[in-house]
Amino acid sequence: MIWHDRLAGAGLGLLLLLSSLLLVLAIAAGTGIGEMSIPLDVTFAAFTNRLGWTAIALPPIQESVIWDYRLSRALVAACCGAGLALSGAVLQSLLRNALAEPYVLGISAGASTGAVAIVILGVGAGTLTLSAGAFAGAFAAFLFVALLSNGARGGAGKTILAGVAASQLFNALTSYVVTTSGNAQQARDVMFWLLGSFGGVRWPEFYLVAAVVGLCFLVCLYFARALDAFAFGDDAAASLGIPVGAVRFGLFGVTALMTATIVSMVGSIGFVGLVVPHAARFIVGPNHARLLPTCVVAGGIFMVLADIVARVVMPQQVLPIGVVTALVGVPFFAIILYRSKGAA
Repeated sequence: MIWHDRLAGAGLGLLLLLSSLLLVLAIAAGTGIGEMSIPLDVTFAAFTNRLGWTAIALPPIQESVIWDYRLSRALVAACCGAGLALSGAVLQSLLRNALAEPYVLGISAGASTGAVAIVILGVGAGTLTLSAGAFAGAFAAFLFVALLSNGARGGAGKTILAGVAASQLFNALTSYVVTTSGNAQQARDVMFWLLGSFGGVRWPEFYLVAAVVGLCFLVCLYFARALDAFAFGDDAAASLGIPVGAVRFGLFGVTALMTATIVSMVGSIGFVGLVVPHAARFIVGPNHARLLPTCVVAGGIFMVLADIVARVVMPQQVLPIGVVTALVGVPFFAIILYRSKGAA
């Protein structure tokens, strides 16, 4: 048994190492691909030059594009993918539902409403930031789903229905605010932003989202054994000495914080938290000490590749990132729903 655990740990370490290398290559590809194509060796040379490891002469315009625009964009995409995938894995365990993720449960829609209220209505009179508004909206959506699902019979399946109701409600509120209080330009900007875009992110956004996702990842990893216990139900978790209510509330808060931070920066991006945890679970199994790091790396890779597709699929035009993730996520959602129906 000990040798089996050691071999499993070594296999996981090798998998994470290879996945991390793949993530680095994906970020490098995201930095080099665009209207101005930049070779991979130039991308790495610009990076090593900035770190002081090399002094390779590079075209100034290419070096500027790498550092002032593309590298920060790729890094933010990786962090956002990691955060959404991590949130999905945690929510699926807490709710014991394969379809749970921030977008499906309406948390992303609530965060969007909070962010739009700050931008267009000026809620808070300048004292609240965009992230704070998004967090308030995300937590309001979570409370709405919790109250609605607790008042209905049917277990975790009702939670998904409550999430659909929350999504419709907060999306309607967002549309109402935009159409009644915003001008035409604001309406266009907000509606494009709500579909997800990395176009406006720079280094300050990367520092913030990296800090939030990194801290939340450590918190989730600390509660990995508790998440394993939740998979068997609240009674099983309580029998192991886990304070069920406090842990659930805290982890819901962690997912709301990550979702709100991401939505406030890049808009509402769906289905990443649905697709990636299931793919990671297929590879490494349900143990959360292995699942959570795998989700972080795989989510980063998925989002960076999705951003590359969004930039190159149509010449001279960038698709909203939410469109790309939905094209992957909706069929995946249908497959999971069909399998869940068959299992029931």
